[in-house]
Amino acid sequence: MGKNTATILFIGDVVGRPGLQIVDHLLKGLITKHSIDFVICNGENTHNGKGISKEALHQLKEAGVDVITGGNHTWNNFNFFETLKSDPSVIRPLNYPRGVYGKGYGIFHMGNGLGDIAVVNLQGRTFMSPIECPFRTADWVIKQLKEKVSCIVVDMHAEATAEKIALGWYLDGRVSAVLGTHTHVQTADERILPKGTAYCSDVGMTGPFESIIGMQIKAATDRFLYQTPHKYECAENDVHLSAVLLQLDVETGKATGISRIFYPDFNRGNL
Repeated sequence: MGKNTATILFIGDVVGRPGLQIVDHLLKGLITKHSIDFVICNGENTHNGKGISKEALHQLKEAGVDVITGGNHTWNNFNFFETLKSDPSVIRPLNYPRGVYGKGYGIFHMGNGLGDIAVVNLQGRTFMSPIECPFRTADWVIKQLKEKVSCIVVDMHAEATAEKIALGWYLDGRVSAVLGTHTHVQTADERILPKGTAYCSDVGMTGPFESIIGMQIKAATDRFLYQTPHKYECAENDVHLSAVLLQLDVETGKATGISRIFYPDFNRGNL
């Protein structure tokens, strides 16, 4: 890519120790292979499947991650609160009420003469907590950021696909990318919208797929069978990395490319 194009890797929800291990194993190779300039990942499930820890944060940074986004599980580990307050590389959904620990967006330097990039974390409300409106919150933060940066990547952490798609169209031409997280299943709808915003409904899960979205199968299944609480524990086996690769024009902030990464592929047998 030319000097005016930044290559950004966004890694989908990293789940527990297995997710951390595959990021550690693969990320530096991906950075070299694709000449990646900046790495973002959703890390709200890195601490035993729910929450973030200082140890997980350190491991992600050592692997090559620049910014860690969050979601509704960001606060599950109480021991991480002080880090959430003080570490600028960790952000959480911006549309939580005022006074909640952490920041909802940040401006970061990409290096390689490419300038700065903004990363914004939002959370949906459909089938989730009734927090502030992500659409109106996006309006507010984009006004602040447009005076400082051209490239803006939004992590939309939401349950409902329609809400994610709606935000993609709502922000088309105003941000570089709207990428969905939270549902842990990679969607095949990656595209560049008409005004230049890259979009994907869900980047997917980086973690164990012999599971129910990262958790051990029996406990998750028993919740459906008996409609009673059962302790979730992180699964271990069949680990994959899910991500999206973006190319952004650093002058205009518009996306020029988007592609999915899923590694290793599933064994689909003889088709």
